[in-house]
Amino acid sequence: MKKILLFGAGKSATVLIEYLKKKCLEYTWQLTVADNDLKLVESKLRGAQYTTAAAIDINNGEQRMQLISQADIVISMLPASLHFLVAQTCIETGRHLLTASYVDKNIQTSASLIKEKGLLFLCEMGLDPGIDHMSAMQLIHRIKNDGGNITSFYSHCGGLVAPESDDNPWHYKISWNPKNIILAGKAGAVYKKDDETLSMPYELLFDENRTIHIPDYEKYAWYPNRDSLSYSVLYGLERCGTFIRTTLRHPDFCYGWKQVVALKLTDEVKRYDTDQLSYRTFFQQHLSHHGLTDNSSPKQKEMLAYLKLYSDDAIGQGVLSAAEIIQLSAEDRLMLHTKDRDMIIMMHEIMHKESNVHKKISSSLVVKGDNKLETAMAKTVGLPLGIAAVMILKDEIKLRGLHIPVVPEIYEPVLEELGKEGIVFREEEIEL
Repeated sequence: MKKILLFGAGKSATVLIEYLKKKCLEYTWQLTVADNDLKLVESKLRGAQYTTAAAIDINNGEQRMQLISQADIVISMLPASLHFLVAQTCIETGRHLLTASYVDKNIQTSASLIKEKGLLFLCEMGLDPGIDHMSAMQLIHRIKNDGGNITSFYSHCGGLVAPESDDNPWHYKISWNPKNIILAGKAGAVYKKDDETLSMPYELLFDENRTIHIPDYEKYAWYPNRDSLSYSVLYGLERCGTFIRTTLRHPDFCYGWKQVVALKLTDEVKRYDTDQLSYRTFFQQHLSHHGLTDNSSPKQKEMLAYLKLYSDDAIGQGVLSAAEIIQLSAEDRLMLHTKDRDMIIMMHEIMHKESNVHKKISSSLVVKGDNKLETAMAKTVGLPLGIAAVMILKDEIKLRGLHIPVVPEIYEPVLEELGKEGIVFREEEIEL
């Protein structure tokens, strides 16, 4: 009996757990889901056949060893900072590991040991990173195999709210880690445009006028995402004149968040004792501390008001940073309600030259969630992990070492299986 161990039962794991439950029933395999919240795990497994719920303190090496040593493959849906703990024990016990997170620098130092032990550590196997890599590389390899020369590459991705559930001035609802949403973009961005390497500071990222149009949907704004250039090498596009990976938001979100950044409301220094503090008083203290004035436009004031910054509601959560206070407000005001649907949009725009003809390929993906639990985010983050885990256990993916899914041996079968789950790209090509 093959045994799968999943660490983490949070929002993004919901669809993954359902997929693995189904596959374990089909193949008579065993699934163990471990989390520090046992009740959460039990609520997701619901006593399904061939499943076990386990409580774990991930920092406890003995507990990790006990669970991992009994598994054939391990999937970590824990916060990225905890993957290395799991990876160490997987290396020690000789177990394959999958994550949806960017490759951890500490795991990177163990790459040669992972390969020596005949293990597969497959990282960046979610949505972004994950499906973006696989779908982009499939296009890139096809264009190159047809003799094309790629001159410009844009890859856009965003976790959004479906239009039918869009009912707030931010045009946004939270479907994944709230802290990451609040702090997104703080490191700025590096990318290549018209053969020039450019850096964009945090303060300039959120521009509502930088937009793309998705077929059958409205315009969405984009901002450059982290360090695009590291992926130009991985994608074999280091000579490409323009290479930009981006995050998508509604233009109004960017317009409002630009003001949040300008008012330093994502500052991470814990300086506000909120036990006797209202949101309004916090905002006044915050502006005074930074020597700022609230010069928000009427529209921005409406958006800040929606986040309770002019409200007398009590905060009452001890000493917090401005970013943590904004996160509290966002989790309350921008939450998905029971029947709300989120939406994932991904789009690749690739300009290439083939036989002296200039062409542009646009390949787009739209996935909607079913409700606040079975979200599009959970589908697109979880399913690639689940599909890859099953294929590894069935020996259909034989690759070994530390990898991300940019090679045909991984992306071809996984994309084919994702298509069966309704995750399908729509492609258009035009001559320029």
